[in-house]
Amino acid sequence: MKHRFRSRSFVALGKLLAILGPLLLIFYTLLYNPPCNVPSSDMLSPMVVKLSNSTETVNYPTNISHIKFVLVGCTKTWLTRRPYTEAWWRPNQTRGNIFMDSPPPKEFLPWPKTSPPFQLNTDATKLPVYPKLANPIEARIFRSVLDSFSLGDNQGVRWFVMADDDTVFFIDNLVQVLAKYDHTKQYYVGMHSESVISNFLFAFDMAYGGAGYALSYSLVEQLAPLMNDCLERYPFMHTSDHLTSSCLFDLGVALTLERGIHQIDLLGDISGMISAHPQVPIVTLHHFDNIDPIFPDRNRTEAVKHLMKAAEIDQSRLAQQTICYDKPMNWSVSVSWGYSVHIYESIIPRSILKKPLETFKPWKNGPPPLYMFNTRLVTNDPCHTPHVFFMEYIRKLKGNSVVLTTYRRKDQRRLQPCFVPGNYSGDNILKVRVFSNATVRKEVLAGKIDCCNVLHMSGMNVMNIKLRNCRKGEVIA
Repeated sequence: MKHRFRSRSFVALGKLLAILGPLLLIFYTLLYNPPCNVPSSDMLSPMVVKLSNSTETVNYPTNISHIKFVLVGCTKTWLTRRPYTEAWWRPNQTRGNIFMDSPPPKEFLPWPKTSPPFQLNTDATKLPVYPKLANPIEARIFRSVLDSFSLGDNQGVRWFVMADDDTVFFIDNLVQVLAKYDHTKQYYVGMHSESVISNFLFAFDMAYGGAGYALSYSLVEQLAPLMNDCLERYPFMHTSDHLTSSCLFDLGVALTLERGIHQIDLLGDISGMISAHPQVPIVTLHHFDNIDPIFPDRNRTEAVKHLMKAAEIDQSRLAQQTICYDKPMNWSVSVSWGYSVHIYESIIPRSILKKPLETFKPWKNGPPPLYMFNTRLVTNDPCHTPHVFFMEYIRKLKGNSVVLTTYRRKDQRRLQPCFVPGNYSGDNILKVRVFSNATVRKEVLAGKIDCCNVLHMSGMNVMNIKLRNCRKGEVIA
């Protein structure tokens, strides 16, 4: 029976995609890349590729100065997306440009120092292949890496990092992740979509530019002179990401996956996903205009800035899930540091709690499976429905050696307590305080987690939690 059900499901999926495939491809292309005006500029001189990287030694670790950002935007969307970029951009530290489709209008001037330096893309309309392109707008986006490389300001650059103007980076984590790789070799580092149907329509082994991807300098040095040839070879492709991956595959370079890079091809409330983030540093988030604000009672811009308050203090722990138990109360507690705390009125093993609660909706409906990861369904079972708390504020204590994050209840569950012998209601808990060391956790790069102790005392409405190193052989269940 299971085999026949599975067969019918895949047959149904095949029929549906055969009918809707072309329409969905156009739909997704427009959603991922809102229409921008194609530059009609004659003000730019012909492009000359300059191979001008430094002869620096590679004996010291990668740092922020070694990364050059290639951000792509549109003048007509920049005003609404600019706050996302400025939330993480560090003037006088971060390098790179925001590439636009047309010169900035008067209301954008003077160009603020809090934004990446403005750069106009070169004119792709003059390319011989341009009339043949299935989606001409994507040629501009695709060639932005070439435009950045050709500016010539590549002294000391080890990585070119491509992203959209609504991508939010956690730069310290990005640096730590890229430092794992030898930039003198050819690396293409990114992540596929969370959505099965998105990957089916485009590619399962393609990095999504909205999530952000990194190309090592040596790879860009080889790719840049060949990008126009790639357009000639693939004029029928609809997205710049697909073009880039195809060109890199033709050079023999495969995608290296980093699970902390997030396209966010989801809709609605993604708190369930962030609250059960994988055991890797969180590097990017994307598509903020298509999801609910990630913190309640704040708009999208305010919510992003609020998350960055925690990111400014400790990115190594940001959104890292730590699970512990209040055995006398028969409770399970899941902490997503700097973001949320969930309290369950039953003992639930970590193997279950590590799966995201499906608070979100798929980017596009279709037959299952919908996501590239396992989820837990939202339920009205009081034993498996958490009391949810979101970060309220963060500060350092005791001479900056301890960090205190405080989480306030979102709202009451409006459910009866879990009716299991020995259980207690968590309705009286209004606030959770989490104490952690101020030292950066290098162990997260190796997939190691923190453990914790619950210091809650019966009768109080505040729960205190202390993060600590896990003991050897400690079972989280």
